[in-house]
Amino acid sequence: MKTFAEERSVQLGEYIVEHKATVRAAAKIFGVSKSTVHMDVTDRLKNVDSALFSQVRQVLDSNKAQRHIRGGLATKEKYKKEKKLE
Repeated sequence: MKTFAEERSVQLGEYIVEHKATVRAAAKIFGVSKSTVHMDVTDRLKNVDSALFSQVRQVLDSNKAQRHIRGGLATKEKYKKEKKLE
């Protein structure tokens, strides 16, 4: 029988894979901290559902590889908005 934390880790993993979501986005949807999401999908999920864990790992690795691009785009938008206000 799965504990509450194990069930939550499976739900988080399924959400991340289905929506290609970031840890931050999943945390917001489930109402938990980013640390909780990270612990659930990296530590607990490995022991509960290894197939789902490997799918989640691929999504998280992809998000990590794209992180610098999203950050650059956010900065670009920030300065574009500031310029319009002048």
